[in-house]
Amino acid sequence: MFNILLYQPLIPHNTGNIIRLCSNIGAKLHLIEPLGFKLDDKNLKRAALDYSVMSNVQTYPSLSNFIEKHEISRIFATTTSATHIYTDINYRIGDTLLFGPEDNGLPNNIKNYIPNTIRIPMQPENRSLNLSNAVAIVSYEAWRQLQFVTSQPFDNVN
Repeated sequence: MFNILLYQPLIPHNTGNIIRLCSNIGAKLHLIEPLGFKLDDKNLKRAALDYSVMSNVQTYPSLSNFIEKHEISRIFATTTSATHIYTDINYRIGDTLLFGPEDNGLPNNIKNYIPNTIRIPMQPENRSLNLSNAVAIVSYEAWRQLQFVTSQPFDNVN
């Protein structure tokens, strides 16, 4: 399917919600450290419900470590400063959707490193969306474009 990549997430219940989302859409979740919580955090477990046992979550010490370990076809970094709206992209199996931490989003060095950036439209005076909501919006568009293809858990995932 495709990959969801969270860069240094801070809030455990957001990541728990994303674990549940990834399980439901067949995406693989990758987390770039440091995390703002431990993976056994009770808030993460509460939000993930029992989906964490059905999910495939991997952690990495850095973005470069993630890229070294996977043959990634394309990475799309989600940022409010992007020109392209997330619906402008023709998503493919194997794509990676990258999201930054809840407080400040992706740092400039990451945005400059990843050539493909996308944004979710918002009212001009607003700063951001909740991380788990943003992941849901973009990932469901990618899955819709893939005609809601289903597979055995984590087939075709890098």
